[in-house]
Amino acid sequence: MQKPQTIIFDWDGTLHESIVIYYPALLKSVDYLKNQGYTLHQSITQDDVKHFIGMNPKDMWRMFMPGLEDDVMLKASQIISDAMLEAIEKNQAQLYPHAREVLQALKNKGYTLIYLSNSKNYYMETMRKAFQLDQYFDEMICSEMYHFLPKKDILAHIKSRLKQPMVMIGDRYLDIETGQSNGAITIGCAYGYGHISEFKDADHVIHDLKEILTIL
Repeated sequence: MQKPQTIIFDWDGTLHESIVIYYPALLKSVDYLKNQGYTLHQSITQDDVKHFIGMNPKDMWRMFMPGLEDDVMLKASQIISDAMLEAIEKNQAQLYPHAREVLQALKNKGYTLIYLSNSKNYYMETMRKAFQLDQYFDEMICSEMYHFLPKKDILAHIKSRLKQPMVMIGDRYLDIETGQSNGAITIGCAYGYGHISEFKDADHVIHDLKEILTIL
C-alpha cells in the first residue's frame, strides 16, 4: 500500500478530552429542562453521557430525549454551547496527553492534517483560537459548515481535493464508518468515548495517542 498523504482527525475524544467541559455544560441544560417540567434521571453521570460526545447535536438530542420539541431542544442546546464556550475561554478545555507532540511530529513528517468534527462553527473556531490549531491543521471542517451532514458524506464531498491515500482517526464508530466508506485507513482510539466494539472493523486500534507514531 502507498504511504498515506492525508491524516483526518476527529476532535472530541480523539485529541480533546471533551468530557471535562461537556459534562458540566450538559448538566446546566438538564437543570433548564427540569425547570420546564421535563422528567429526567435524578442523577446523570459522566458515563451516562460520554457516548454523546462526537455525535451530531441533532442525533444526540434524539437519543437523550426523544420527541423533545424543537424550540426546547434549541434552547437546551444553546445552554450547552454557551457553557462550553465560557469554559474554553476560561482555559478549562484540555487536550489528551501528547496531543500537541503527535500533531507536530506528523506535521514534521510532511502529512496533510485535516480537522473533521461533528460540531458547530463557534466551537471549532473557539478551539482553533484556544489551542492555536492553525499551526497543525491544513484545513478545519465541522458539520455545521455542511448543514450537519454525516461525517462520511462530508468527507465524500471534499476528498477529491485531498492528497491520497487518507487515514481517518477517531474514537467513535462514526469515524470508522467515515473512513471505510471513503477508502481511508482507519485508526480507532480506544482511550476516547466509544465502546471497544465500535472499533471491530478498524484497521488499527490505539490506547494512547503516541501509538499513532508507530503506525504512521
